[in-house]
Amino acid sequence: MWSRWRRGGGRPVRLEDDQVVREPGYREPDRPSGHGDAPLYRPERGPGRDGGRPEPSPDADTPGQPRGGAHPVDRSPPARGAARPPATDQRPPRGAPPRPELYEAGCSPAGLARPTRQPADRAGGRPGRSPQWLPVVLGTPTADFEPRPAEDQTYRPDTVTDGWSTRDFTVRAASVRGYLHRHRGTPRQDDFAVVVHPPTGAVVFAVADGVSAARHSHLGAALVCRAAVREILADLAAGHPVDWQNVVQQAAWQLVEQTRTLLGLGEADPAAAEEAMASTLVAGMVLPDGPTVSLIQVGDTGAWVLRDGAYRSLLDGKLHTGDPVVSSAVTALPRTPRVSPRRGPLGRDEVLLIGTDGFGDALGDGAGQVGRYFAGRLARPQPPVQFAYHLDFSRETYDDDRTLLAIWPRTKA
Repeated sequence: MWSRWRRGGGRPVRLEDDQVVREPGYREPDRPSGHGDAPLYRPERGPGRDGGRPEPSPDADTPGQPRGGAHPVDRSPPARGAARPPATDQRPPRGAPPRPELYEAGCSPAGLARPTRQPADRAGGRPGRSPQWLPVVLGTPTADFEPRPAEDQTYRPDTVTDGWSTRDFTVRAASVRGYLHRHRGTPRQDDFAVVVHPPTGAVVFAVADGVSAARHSHLGAALVCRAAVREILADLAAGHPVDWQNVVQQAAWQLVEQTRTLLGLGEADPAAAEEAMASTLVAGMVLPDGPTVSLIQVGDTGAWVLRDGAYRSLLDGKLHTGDPVVSSAVTALPRTPRVSPRRGPLGRDEVLLIGTDGFGDALGDGAGQVGRYFAGRLARPQPPVQFAYHLDFSRETYDDDRTLLAIWPRTKA
């Protein structure tokens, strides 16, 4: 039986390989916002240099640094007063040319209308494409067009995928840019991070969906995934239960601090962070004992258990069977609601799925064409590239980014 449990407490925590900070606090917002009733994260000044800026740590290569994900965070601390985006790639080699100025979103073709369906260039689709790799069509297809590059100076590949197995679990994950973002030349706003904690065998994960209205939410999604995974790993390494509320607070702290660096602000501004980098988050872990799943949720990213072709939702979402109206309201970080983690068993014949609403909205209650298609494809693990290929299906009006993480328990010999 799935249940709720919570744990509080505060302590000094490690946020980055080279940054150690005191756990920040938060208070109610000073002005109303349209993002729900959760309090907007408010950092407190700490004792470090610059009145609370992170102190560098001498052990830059701390054991337990999570691996995986498409964009590891730059380990170098941000330069004081620098107005640059938070790095999501490796530190550039010495002597490399300077990083270009941040791309101004106003120059993007954001005013382009949604693509309309067009006949294919020929029977095989666009010239040069192999028919066996054409997108799977589920229902009425979306337009057939060549995607535009993401016009942003921070590198964001169109599609990322990952896959591996431990003694206890098999993992597949993929994040694909939606057809609307491909048509407009804007970056993928979803992200994920998934790693293993070898001492316990736990698979630790985070999936995030940047809020569309936030100009740099693609960076925010990457930041909250990595911050959440780091905090969970730190608690596992310390040998005590995960402080899930602290996971949420530290993810929010990342958005506030990185927005200050990105925009060159003199002071931390949570309202500016909400406008620039707001992101949803589902974070959690699966322990081999049971196996047992623990999850937290901020926003409308969802989680399901798939068994014998039927989907069971584990978290609250914006889509419920029978609802006449689907709400698009999102409570997202850096707002920090009180989280009550969901905890429950994962059967040996079940698959745990974590997905953004680009997947969840198309899935619905799982009884339709999309649900039937994925029930067959997820019955057993497939190669990572094929997993991403299935996620990139074509279905008219469902043109948002899609991210899906799947975890299968491995049968003991």
